[in-house]
Amino acid sequence: MLRAAGIEAPRLEAELLLSGVMGISRSMLRLERDLALDESVAASFRNAVARRSQREPTQYILGRASFRTLELHVDARVLIPRPETELLVGAVLDWAGRRGRWGAVADIGTGSGAISLSLAAEGRFSHVIGTDVSHDALGVARENAVRLGLEERIEFRAGSLWSALLAGMRFDAIVSNPPYVAQHERPHLMPEVADWEPAVALYAEDEGLRVLNALLDGAQEWLEPGGLLALEIGFGQGEAVRARARQMNYEEIRILRDLAGRERIILAERGRTVVRGTTG
Repeated sequence: MLRAAGIEAPRLEAELLLSGVMGISRSMLRLERDLALDESVAASFRNAVARRSQREPTQYILGRASFRTLELHVDARVLIPRPETELLVGAVLDWAGRRGRWGAVADIGTGSGAISLSLAAEGRFSHVIGTDVSHDALGVARENAVRLGLEERIEFRAGSLWSALLAGMRFDAIVSNPPYVAQHERPHLMPEVADWEPAVALYAEDEGLRVLNALLDGAQEWLEPGGLLALEIGFGQGEAVRARARQMNYEEIRILRDLAGRERIILAERGRTVVRGTTG
């Protein structure tokens, strides 16, 4: 069924689904060849395979995704955390450690809470704020914080971009994995992404640059002097975001590549002169 549905690694996916519904590791599934399934588990497995055959992501079916050191609950209210975003978190932690900048940090568009929760779990920030325009996404993030015992270390706030923050707040770092996919790219995405993941967290106007530009334009007013803005960006957007960062007088601008060699993360520090942007 999975092969017929066009799933690239059908045996692997079948093993992931079966071990998931059985509540055991995939390695145990492969070692214990004589495990018997009772009818309720078999029915759950058949249902999981049917859902996957409709190209629903495995993470949504099983209700969980791994991200750095954490196991997160995920469902169709949030994007599935990806390895590229793990690199973004790692870059922020490395910068904060080298600079000794462990003040407040804001995660704009937190989704499942992957970035906020990882920064709280692995870093020494004095305060972590996660924001999202989606109340549904914030519900998932709060659930994850409670499950991981991190609810006392993170404040979640609802609102679009800077509207979720209070006047006078300042941060050593602002981090975001914003919507950056252009609408015309939708037909080229895998069905698991285009048909299942929330559009509000994926797509942006102006060739995917609308939200990235708004973050670059507005972040300096919320950053402490020398504070870091760290953004995940899409394929082919490096030149445009680098130019925008220079226009806004950011300093120490760097573009990092992902494991596939594509420009994926921009790091930029607040400059001495703050330029007010044109986007909201």
